[in-house]
Amino acid sequence: MQAVKVLPKGQITLPKEIRESLDIKVGDTLVVEKAEGRVVLKKGKTIFDYVGTLPSLGMSIEEIREKAIEEAVKDRG
Repeated sequence: MQAVKVLPKGQITLPKEIRESLDIKVGDTLVVEKAEGRVVLKKGKTIFDYVGTLPSLGMSIEEIREKAIEEAVKDRG
């Protein structure tokens, strides 16, 4: 177990050994959960993780992302 310090903006640095063992790289998404008084980090996925595996919708991944953002904004309104 290793200790990490929380910086003024709530940031922490994951130790190199943990990043390497879990294959966490720059730009990866981590999901943060609270569970039974603990903070749990899990490696998450974004739409970009599925490039090449989803069926073609006639749009680029960037167009799909923009459409998803537009729909999310509409749902908030």
